[in-house]
Amino acid sequence: MKKNETPARHARISLLFNANKAYDRQIIEGIGEYFYASQCDWDIYIEEDFSVHHLNENILSGSGIIADFDDSLLAAQLSQIAIPVVGVGGSYSNREEYPNVSYVATDNEALVAAALQHLTEKGIERFAFFGLPAEAGKRWAQERASAFRRLTSEMASPAMLYEGMVTDSNSWETAQQKLAEWLHSLPAHTGIVAVTDARARHILQTCEHIGIAVPESLCVIGIDNEELTRYLSRISLSSVVQGTRRMGFEAARLLDNMLSGRRVRTEPVIVAPESVIGRQSTDYRSIIDAMVVKAMGFIRKNACRGATVEQVLEAVGTSRSNLDKKFMSELGTTIHKVIQDEKFARAKELLETTSLPVAEISRLCGYSTPQYFCTVSRQNLAMTPIKYRSSRKGINA
Repeated sequence: MKKNETPARHARISLLFNANKAYDRQIIEGIGEYFYASQCDWDIYIEEDFSVHHLNENILSGSGIIADFDDSLLAAQLSQIAIPVVGVGGSYSNREEYPNVSYVATDNEALVAAALQHLTEKGIERFAFFGLPAEAGKRWAQERASAFRRLTSEMASPAMLYEGMVTDSNSWETAQQKLAEWLHSLPAHTGIVAVTDARARHILQTCEHIGIAVPESLCVIGIDNEELTRYLSRISLSSVVQGTRRMGFEAARLLDNMLSGRRVRTEPVIVAPESVIGRQSTDYRSIIDAMVVKAMGFIRKNACRGATVEQVLEAVGTSRSNLDKKFMSELGTTIHKVIQDEKFARAKELLETTSLPVAEISRLCGYSTPQYFCTVSRQNLAMTPIKYRSSRKGINA
């Protein structure tokens, strides 16, 4: 033990988060990782239904608190108490915005910068942002919108921002109508950064409804990499992964240092994004011909439903020779090959990300028999679907 360092005593710690949200759950996981690794002597209290309720004397008389400071009411209450508190929330461009407690933050500007970099690497040159209106009361959303403005201020093409509406079951239809109008106003080949994965899914659903092809006409990337809802859109969503577990780990470390009498930094701990997960929504190829864009949208939606070349031609309204010529010019391949590639890409993704039986994946992706799917897998991957899935274990966890 170092000089002036007191031994850690048994401590009663309250975690004040709404773990019905994936973001909060991951922070709690990070706190748990520190607790388990350090073996600190903590008795941890968290509401059984995983939600934050009113502060009570039992919480306020404990040894310390780690709390969600994106909840402004909770943050205001906890900034005034005497026991050690560590806040977890969003970063701020203005240093004076940070609360007067030890604080761990996700780097809002770096999240937006990572999304823009991903789109730029895909060849996108025009950018837009779909945020949240101020009345939503989400300061982190306003910080991300401001970061987008700063990061795109000197780009050649003007960036476009849209806040939309706060949505619920009553306003959903109106909100989607207004979103559709905005999406129609965007130039082709625009990359949209959505403030959250939830807002990104709004875009994907609306694009499908109004016939805008993603990613051929518009690319979309979210922030959160929300695993719970990743299958709630037909197009798989690219997303920036926040360092939420690291945030929880650092918050627990801070509190442990405070309780043990070790020196604690006064500056906020800013945690960078972990990575960007690229999926179909940003799998961009620059396609100029409107007929090819329309055909690609139809194929993406219907390939696994058994779409044929003839059905593609009917949807686009042209001859096979004409469309094949356009496909070769734009994509260097035929309509038939694109259909087969789309089917297999979806099957491969399901092998990587689900535990569905191979026979079920074969059926869902439009293969006549599991045996034929195995043959296609050997042709594309030089291995069977089962062997491929086994080889990917741990990589996509």
